[in-house]
Amino acid sequence: MNAPLPEPDLIARREGSAGIIRLNRPKAINAVTLEMFREIETALDAFEADPAVALIVLEGAGERGLCAGGDIRALYESAKVKGDLGKVLWREEYVLNARIAKFVKPYVAFMDGIVMGGGVGLSAHGRHRVVTERTRLAMPEVGLGFFPDVGGTWLLSHAPGEIGSYFGLTGQTMNGPDAIHAGFADAVVPSAQLGALREVLTRIRPGTLSSEIQAVIAGFATGETSGPVAAIEPQIDAWFAHDRMEDIVAALRRDGSELAQATLKTLAEKSPRGMVVTLKLLRMARSAASLEQCLVREYRAALEVFASDDFREGVRAAVIDKDRNPTWSPPRIEDVTPEMLAPYFAEIGADELVFDQ
Repeated sequence: MNAPLPEPDLIARREGSAGIIRLNRPKAINAVTLEMFREIETALDAFEADPAVALIVLEGAGERGLCAGGDIRALYESAKVKGDLGKVLWREEYVLNARIAKFVKPYVAFMDGIVMGGGVGLSAHGRHRVVTERTRLAMPEVGLGFFPDVGGTWLLSHAPGEIGSYFGLTGQTMNGPDAIHAGFADAVVPSAQLGALREVLTRIRPGTLSSEIQAVIAGFATGETSGPVAAIEPQIDAWFAHDRMEDIVAALRRDGSELAQATLKTLAEKSPRGMVVTLKLLRMARSAASLEQCLVREYRAALEVFASDDFREGVRAAVIDKDRNPTWSPPRIEDVTPEMLAPYFAEIGADELVFDQ
């Protein structure tokens, strides 16, 4: 007997009136490759043009989560040899993120299990974002010498109070209700009900309004809208209201509570340069006119990150050697100079990110 052919990393097909996009690398928690981003673009082209497709459903294969992020190992290998994967992958990924945010047909994301980094970019810009009791959503990039990208600075900067600053700088995980509170999701649906909801969505008539789809999802939802982090928002607002990392650290030190000390310990593990870049991007995003404006800034900064020792060191410690002991450069927040920061925020000429109008 012939062995069955391996399934592709991305499955895109019509089921009833739904255009299904399934990330299909369950062993890697559906980490997304450049080829997968390109296949999602192709699928969206086909579904947009097909009058029989009423809506899109994004889902992840396996039990562990929608998507653990981008293919960090491939980016690391390219960065080591001064390759151009970062430049190519992030350009195509960010353009896709912006397309999802403006997609003409309703776009439903099932954000079950782990949803991180690039997985957030594929889901949290959608029109209908469904989380579950198993959702663990995070933007942990500062632990890799990076910053929350894929439009993360836009999403985080629009969270209530300083919740976005907290999640962006600590990389802490949101559960489903806190993801709603932070503006990353819309409804908590029990994971046991996802199959039934999916079945109903495949029978939606083409031309159905988003408000009607929202009502369908609400019929399966628990109604929860805030979780444990929302409960400590007053403390978070007091600590993270500052525009300099040194002042945030000082506010946490002054507090002295167990929670403040735990937060300080978390920040101490992150890249000092990554945190300073992140905070500046978050503050700039508050006055940004659009998601696209944030993505352009993120792209400029990402190319600088790709060339930096901190990115390679962060990925080495977290993903390659897994010793969880990165040596950051520089090692302290106080040592991050304006001269170090300037290239992350400079226009990049011919390589600038451009969106189709």
